[in-house]
This record gives sequence, C-alpha cells and structure tokens, in this order.
Amino acid sequence: MYALALLLIFGYLVFRHSKNNELEMVVIPRRIGDRLTRLWEIAHHGMRENRLLRAEKALLTILKIDEKNAAAYNRLGILYAKQREYKDAIDCFEIASSIEPSASSLHNLGLIYYETENYQKAATAFEQALRLEDNLAARHIAYAKVQEKLGNDKLMLQELEKAAELEPNKESFSLLAKAYEVQGMTDEAAAANRHLDKLALPVGKPKRVLRPKRVVI
Repeated sequence: MYALALLLIFGYLVFRHSKNNELEMVVIPRRIGDRLTRLWEIAHHGMRENRLLRAEKALLTILKIDEKNAAAYNRLGILYAKQREYKDAIDCFEIASSIEPSASSLHNLGLIYYETENYQKAATAFEQALRLEDNLAARHIAYAKVQEKLGNDKLMLQELEKAAELEPNKESFSLLAKAYEVQGMTDEAAAANRHLDKLALPVGKPKRVLRPKRVVI
C-alpha cells in the first residue's frame, strides 16, 4: 500500500513536471518571436531614419538569435552598401543567397559586383536572379548594363528590348533608343523615339501648363 502511494506521488510529480515543460516550450518561443518582431521594427526605423548604427545592431542581434535568417543578411547587405562597405555587403548577400536563394538577394549581389567593376561575377548573379524572377524590367536593364561592359552588344540589346516589352515606359524606351543609336541602328532608334514621344503626352490628355513655384522667403 505504501509502495502504491509512493508510485502515485511519483507519477503526479512526473506529470506536473512534463506540463511545466510544455508550458515553457510555448512561452519561450513566443518571447523570442516578440523580441525578433521588436528588433525588426528597430532595424526598419533605423534604415528609414538613416540611423544606420542602430539598424546594424538590431540586425546583428537578430542574427545572433537566428543565424540562418536570410532576410536579415540581405537587409544588412543593403545597409553596408549604403555606407560603401562593399566587401561586407558582398559577404552578406552571398550568405543570404546560400541560405535561401532569392531574386532580390542575387540582384543586390550583382549590383555590388557591378559597382566594384567585377562584371563577370555581376553577370552571373544577375543571370541567377533572372532564372528565379524574370518579369521585372529593372532586372533586365541591370543585366543589359553588365553585358554592355563585357562587350556583348547583341545580348545587351535583347535585354533592353525585353525590359521595354515588360514595362513600356520612358526609362526603358530611352535606354533602348540610346543603345540603338550607339549601335548605328537608326531605324530602330527612330521607332523607339516615336514610342517615347507617345509616352510624353498621352492621347486625349491635355498638356499641363507649368507655373513657377511660389517661394516663401
């Protein structure tokens, strides 16, 4: 009887201990999640308000908690790029891409390689970004600029044409027209410029009269 009572008490203690553990397992991740949310808010505000040191500390703290957070590495890379710390920016974008390849991190990596005149690596990064997401004109324009630096004029034109097809705006047609002119393709340049003229003043929309701005002294 005494042994049975001891067994019941022991069973109750084990049950209570397991329940407490379950409660701790729920509470601890929730606390970590709340802290990460707060750190992301600090990082976003710091980037927006140009308080880069504050943003950097928040992002590094996030990475201490979650060392495989690709988004934090990507954001940290952008922060370092703003400060022209290109080596650190490249490291961050490369880590982000190795953890979770995304068009955004690969495109950012390509931009830094382009800025540091490492055009072959820039081309590779842009190609990888385009394989993941090829429906944005900006990606094709960036890739075209690299191909121009590498002397691949045919591919450069193809990418600018694709950009103008995806987003037929002033920027894309202006770049395309200039590229045609440089290549001596006068007919194609004239056609691109006609598109520019159409975009300058939409059909049926009256031309606005620009008035001088009022300056309060």
